[in-house]
Amino acid sequence: MDSLQIYADNSDEEDLSHQPSTQSADSSPPRLIPSKSAAPKVDDTMLALTAAEARQAQSRPIDPTQHVVAFNPTYDQLWAPTYGPAHPYAKDGIAQGMRNHKLGFVEDASIDSFVFDEQYNTFHKYGYAADPSGSNYIGDLDALQKNDAISVYNIPQHEQKKRKIEREKDEDEVDPTEVDNPATDVWLMKNKRSPWAGKKEGVQTELTEEQKKYAEEYAKKKEEKGHKGEKGEHVVDKTTFHGKEERDYQGRSWIAPPKDAKATNDHCYIPKRLVHTWSGHTKGVSAIRFFPKYGHLILSAGMDTKVKIWDVFNSGKCMRTYMGHSKAVRDISFCNDGTKFLTAGYDKNIKYWDTETGQVISTFSTGKVPYVVKLNPDEDKQNILLAGMSDKKIVQWDINTGQITQEYDQHLGAVNTITFVDNNRRFVTSSDDKSLRVWEFGIPVVIKYISEPHMHSMPSISLHPNTNWLAAQSLDNQILIYSTRERFQLNKKKRFAGHIVAGYACQVNFSPDGRFVMSGDGEGKCWFWDWKSCKVFRTLKCHEGVCIGCEWHPLEQ
Repeated sequence: MDSLQIYADNSDEEDLSHQPSTQSADSSPPRLIPSKSAAPKVDDTMLALTAAEARQAQSRPIDPTQHVVAFNPTYDQLWAPTYGPAHPYAKDGIAQGMRNHKLGFVEDASIDSFVFDEQYNTFHKYGYAADPSGSNYIGDLDALQKNDAISVYNIPQHEQKKRKIEREKDEDEVDPTEVDNPATDVWLMKNKRSPWAGKKEGVQTELTEEQKKYAEEYAKKKEEKGHKGEKGEHVVDKTTFHGKEERDYQGRSWIAPPKDAKATNDHCYIPKRLVHTWSGHTKGVSAIRFFPKYGHLILSAGMDTKVKIWDVFNSGKCMRTYMGHSKAVRDISFCNDGTKFLTAGYDKNIKYWDTETGQVISTFSTGKVPYVVKLNPDEDKQNILLAGMSDKKIVQWDINTGQITQEYDQHLGAVNTITFVDNNRRFVTSSDDKSLRVWEFGIPVVIKYISEPHMHSMPSISLHPNTNWLAAQSLDNQILIYSTRERFQLNKKKRFAGHIVAGYACQVNFSPDGRFVMSGDGEGKCWFWDWKSCKVFRTLKCHEGVCIGCEWHPLEQ
């Protein structure tokens, strides 16, 4: 095998040596012959440019301002972002601010709604319309020729005349029986009247018997209703005397004050224990008032429609009951000398009573519920009565004549209190509208209006004995103090709180020496505060229910 291999190698070498050497000394150098083309020479730069442009067009995004695309774009081009790469937060490549529609940006069509309506209606009537993109028409071109390209909004004059004649012809052809029959459309068309046609001056026919009877009944009913609304409900006035005798052995009346009653209250003290309970009302008591100056009698207004007067010093019994209201009594008020008093009831009546005999001297009513009654405290104006009504007015009557002499009408809610200040020249009223208004007596113009956002309704107001301050029970469980001087400012330093009165018109009052402020509360307690320090002095548990009224005896300490 080895010898064979060697042999093969040798034979290869021999073959190589037998090959003639190309790079021999006498061999000639190689020649390059240029190739020749028989085709004519062509400039192909334009072709290259065109091909490049086509490629570029394929890759370039479409310009959004262009309205016509000259080639078929690919899907990628149609959905490529407007400029630059896709925005990470902009959906569909349109930034949020550029959208005016859910699907992107919609351009306004430059066509008026009137123009559109005209073409739309013309197309539906005649079958042709103007092409919005150019000046030619689309649709039924024969009809266009025939109608001379008119639209529905410019019918020529002769066409309108023709229509009118046709309408009249239609009317002439109407069946006379149909004209007389109100059930037909023809009658309706004939008798259609314009809303501003004048009233027909027809002669009024006589009423039939039945109609007359009905009209009379109706008038009577209305009159009764009117009277009822106008005045309060009428009740027979009754009174009962419960004492031993109306006059004593000297002929003095039972309401005469005791001779020895002297004021001993230069310095007042807070009560410590319950001395007496007057019981006789079958329902709640809404107001209590001491007899003016002496306090030997106490008047109480009950929800049981009765007003009772009680003895304070001697027997402590009920002296007289006054029954003249058909519903609960809301407010009571003595005149200056205590010989007469006013009551206001939910039966819409205000009654003026003689304290001694129990006779009703006069009755007043406007047909609205009186919430508060007051006589003018001036000695020479004891015949003038003010009443705060549920219809937002304060009405002023002259008791002697029974006439309404003035109406103070500015409040926006029912009037709750009337308090005379400034030597009775002015009075302050509070109302459900959460405001205080100050009036000159006799002039129905507000001279001071107090209404703050933090104010609540003030259902009870009373005057400090030195007449410089007003205490107002506010329904947010506090007593606010207002000055009665010119400005009627809120005294921010004095504020009495701690009791719960929200929802109740608990009366607020002062001790005669002005050192204590007192008020009932919603839980039956009576609260006493020190006027100077505004601290709670004492609370007494007085009643099971609400303690609505509290009064300090005018003479006792």
